[in-house]
Amino acid sequence: MSNEVRRLAVIGIGSGDPDQLTLAAVKAMRGTDVFFVLGKGREKDALTRLRRDMLAEHVPGPYRVVEAEDPWRDRSQEEPSGYAEAVHDWRRRRADVCERLIREELAPGGRGAFLVWGDPSLYDSTLAILEDIRARGEVTFEYEVIPGISSVSALAARHRVSLNRVGRPVHITPGRRLSEILPNDDGDVVVMLDAHESFRHLAGGGVWIYWGAYLGTPDEILIAGPLDEVSDRIRRVRAEARAAHGWIMDTYLLRLGPDAVDG
Repeated sequence: MSNEVRRLAVIGIGSGDPDQLTLAAVKAMRGTDVFFVLGKGREKDALTRLRRDMLAEHVPGPYRVVEAEDPWRDRSQEEPSGYAEAVHDWRRRRADVCERLIREELAPGGRGAFLVWGDPSLYDSTLAILEDIRARGEVTFEYEVIPGISSVSALAARHRVSLNRVGRPVHITPGRRLSEILPNDDGDVVVMLDAHESFRHLAGGGVWIYWGAYLGTPDEILIAGPLDEVSDRIRRVRAEARAAHGWIMDTYLLRLGPDAVDG
């Protein structure tokens, strides 16, 4: 049995634009033997193609790409306890898949990598899953994390606004927790993972929204304005885009107060 250690990199690749790859990300990719990709079904084949396009552009090779199906996740749970258990169950099954890939497809002494959308530290499960696998003790490896440009940063850049205002905090939340924050928060709120369009409940509150979908990709959509005026437009465009692509990834910034437009 080899005493050589498997080495992994968790590489943030930005929100979709190949030009958002950092020099550190490109360097790590060029030192990789095997790239692990968890597919999310036929409707999200475009995400896999984007990864392969990045590799083709920036990595001269040789390397292998190993794909596996991402386990199904129960998204019907709305109560906090049921939602948390559904996520933990999905992560356990995802860890099973990743453990098998590392054990079977990455030889001792080899270098593997997971290409993570945005930044691995922000609403992504890869780091927690790798720690779960390490705790099991069935396969040994070391890993490093390469930060990436998150969809939050990309959103602010595309709308040419800052995320914070002078002396105020920024709150980042999943959409399902938005009602717990506004209208009582004294800062600005970035909302991610909002499948239920939670912003629609804030009408009449003097809120400004900066919304973006498919950030960094050729299908990018941007809408900004007073929420009361653009909410219906966002919902219509969002529904049309989801129907056209079979999926949608969107993020938005909510800003309150008379200086909302000035940022």
